[in-house]
Amino acid sequence: MSEYAYPAQSLSYEEEIKKSTFIVHLAHTPDVASAKAFIALINEQYPDARHNCWAYVAGAPGGSHVYGFSDDGEPNGTAGKPMLNVLQGSGLGEICAVTTRYFGGIKLGTGGLVRAYGGTLNNALAQLQIQIKVPSVVLSGDSDYALQGQIEQCLNSQYQVLAMDKEYGGHISWQIRIDARQAEDAIKDIFDLSHGTVELKIKQ
Repeated sequence: MSEYAYPAQSLSYEEEIKKSTFIVHLAHTPDVASAKAFIALINEQYPDARHNCWAYVAGAPGGSHVYGFSDDGEPNGTAGKPMLNVLQGSGLGEICAVTTRYFGGIKLGTGGLVRAYGGTLNNALAQLQIQIKVPSVVLSGDSDYALQGQIEQCLNSQYQVLAMDKEYGGHISWQIRIDARQAEDAIKDIFDLSHGTVELKIKQ
């Protein structure tokens, strides 16, 4: 598990190449269903376009099961695959790109199409605002009230804590969302800090 960037918001970018208009649409799509829904939305918005070519990485980068692409009528391998190559090269995850093309009367040739679809997407990505996704897990456990300050101090000073919820009853019940890569170390530190009285566990 590792952190990765994903779109903070949707973006549209337009460019003209030899009288053809290319409009790149980018969106945050955390799964395949949301990617397909975004593609359908663009098709509805631009029904008169000759092509709505697309590619997506609908999840964490690196997982082949979350990739998809389509040339949507352009010559095979000239649109969707170059777009997917750009997305993969960017290292972004949870992203879908749909490029709408209005033909301007001048044929670009296969090499020209590859450069146009890949290049316009690259230019659009340069303007995209991103967020960083940290892989996380929730640690849960109980502690005495006397240990609350020490536990909070230890976690907040040494670990990337994304959320910390506490329920107060006869003891404190903890729900701590933390960077997954730090979970085992945090569990050990809290166990040692409390002399074995607090055993945090990864919530399944």
